[in-house]
Amino acid sequence: MSTSLRSWAAGLDGPSALRDVENEASAGFAKTWQSVVEAGLSGISIAESQGGGGGDLLDQMVALESAAYAMLPGPLLSTTVVAQIAAQAGAGDVVAAIAEGASAGVAVSGALVFDGSGASGDLDAAIDIVDAAWLLAPTTDGGWILIGADGWTAEPEIGVDLSRRGGRVRVAAEQVVQLEGVDTDAVRRVLIALASAEAAGIAQWCLDTAVDYAKVREQFGKPIGSFQAIKHLCSQMLETTESINAVTWDAGTAISAGAPTGEADFAADVAATVALHGAVSVARDCIQVLGGIGFTFEHDAHLYLRRAVALDLTVASLTGGTEQSATRLARRAISGQRRSFEIDFEGADTEFREATRGGVDAIAALPADQQRAALADAGYLTPHWPKPYGLDAGPVEQLVVDEELARAGITRPDLVIGAWAVPTIVEHGTAEQHARFVKQTLLGDIFWCQLFSEPGAGSDLAALSTRAVQVDGGWQLTGQKVWTSRAKDAQWGICLARTDKDAGHKGITYFLVDMTSKGIDIRPLRELTGDAMFNEVFLDDVFVPDDCVVGEVNGGWKLARTTLANERVAMGSSKLGVSTERAVDLIADRESDTDAALVGHQVALATLCQLLGVRTTLRSIGGQGPGPESSVAKLLGVKNRQEAAELVVDLLGPSALFTHDDPQITKDVHEMLLNRCLSIAGGTTQILRNVVAERVLGLPRS
Repeated sequence: MSTSLRSWAAGLDGPSALRDVENEASAGFAKTWQSVVEAGLSGISIAESQGGGGGDLLDQMVALESAAYAMLPGPLLSTTVVAQIAAQAGAGDVVAAIAEGASAGVAVSGALVFDGSGASGDLDAAIDIVDAAWLLAPTTDGGWILIGADGWTAEPEIGVDLSRRGGRVRVAAEQVVQLEGVDTDAVRRVLIALASAEAAGIAQWCLDTAVDYAKVREQFGKPIGSFQAIKHLCSQMLETTESINAVTWDAGTAISAGAPTGEADFAADVAATVALHGAVSVARDCIQVLGGIGFTFEHDAHLYLRRAVALDLTVASLTGGTEQSATRLARRAISGQRRSFEIDFEGADTEFREATRGGVDAIAALPADQQRAALADAGYLTPHWPKPYGLDAGPVEQLVVDEELARAGITRPDLVIGAWAVPTIVEHGTAEQHARFVKQTLLGDIFWCQLFSEPGAGSDLAALSTRAVQVDGGWQLTGQKVWTSRAKDAQWGICLARTDKDAGHKGITYFLVDMTSKGIDIRPLRELTGDAMFNEVFLDDVFVPDDCVVGEVNGGWKLARTTLANERVAMGSSKLGVSTERAVDLIADRESDTDAALVGHQVALATLCQLLGVRTTLRSIGGQGPGPESSVAKLLGVKNRQEAAELVVDLLGPSALFTHDDPQITKDVHEMLLNRCLSIAGGTTQILRNVVAERVLGLPRS
């Protein structure tokens, strides 16, 4: 739907239409609006019985996103807001008029005196007022009313957003439509959802435009997209754009699915905290990538920045702006409100769930020390692994197993590095390796470490220098590994070593190393926390028999990147993460809006990370491969964990200087220090942004 709507909208050439009347304050973009009405865009979510398209709010949001992507000028946003609010209040005549092509405006500043029969007063700012048949406005007593065109006069102006017309309005109306049951919260929810949809379209256009330009614009003989600074800027634009998409989708879903009012308000405040200012950020960055051409009036980029700024200001009129939205969000979190997620499998889970529930209940009845073996035997410990070690479970089955284990109160043991090592052995190893390592790992009898990183080869594994020399019956490994987690505790290690010094990636082999072997020297490395989880591992002619080579000699690079085709699918809990939840607790008794806003931003970010996970899960259920949200989720997840932990220490203030044997404060400080590793381990944030820029956005390699 989105693709076809974008194509249609692009054909209207919105930027040219608005430039044709850029100096005419009273221009209502009638020609473009007529095309919008004829295409049914303004009435998509209006019931068919009232002349509309019979869709829901999410369908309407897709239309707004597509129209914003094409920079269609006119009153589509306000008109769809009014249609939603009028439908909620049962104002059928207004809804029917909009379905027939009437447009509407929305007051964003001021309030009217309403005495039950008429309304009067001045509104300092209203949007989409030219040619509008209706005006939605608040009253001084907290209600909302609709006023027909004969009850107000407008003084239109050309504002920041050249694609809309707004201005001052004077109201003297004898007849109005009183909207029963509509309060500011109801209007806020709808406005945020629909405005965020426009923000999503703006951000996506800006991202696409910047990336396309970066691929072809050359400086110093190279496309500017090959420069790391541009890669990182575009990658961050993708992070923000995917964030806007996720929170916008959730705000609309919460309303459309009839979520409890508290959850819908929570979702709306997350969107208000993330989406509107996010679009402004992406529009600014687009102009930065474009450089001088982006600062010209002839290029369309400034039109998108203008609309993004205007959207932010418009929504701020009802939300108080990003900081107040974040403050409300923190207060909601203090009261226990969270965003919960459930998936409707539409009956696809019924048969499997019934069988699984019985199996899980039988395991739950066993003594605790027997449950792990029972989970492994049943395939519930690793359901995504192939049989006999798992269930060959697809996404739906994996989620059902998770839900049933949670219902029964069973916590699945963490295999840690074994969760990476064993799938490689299962897919590429011999039958003897399967028998020797897989079940024992599942039972917890084998604990693994990973011998990949070296002092001179961190993210760049092609540069590793640990060498393996073939000898009678096996190989001798010599070299140094570093940052090896839990090497002191591990019985076995997965190790990459060079078997062909001249072949780069193609000269690496994948070995299984007995960590008790002669020639292994493990030296703990104290981290900045004072702990020693990491280790240096020195290998001095360590013998590895041929039966501990996994896959082909010189084929280790492929194995190092292996994951099973049916990757793990999971739904996160509604909890916001250790540090974010701790920050919420710390301000529970504080009245400071400043502290609340800081915490609210982390609540929004933690919720966003959950939403990105949900979107990835839904893609898996739909049979699709990973989308950009999966790459963004790691980057933003790290950001949230680091920032939230640092915020906790900030909120503690002087108490964090000397913990005085307080175990909770000691834990808080330790968490803050420990989380510094998150943007380094598994590939630094900077390297990951390079990867995202090249593999997701298609920018040229450096």
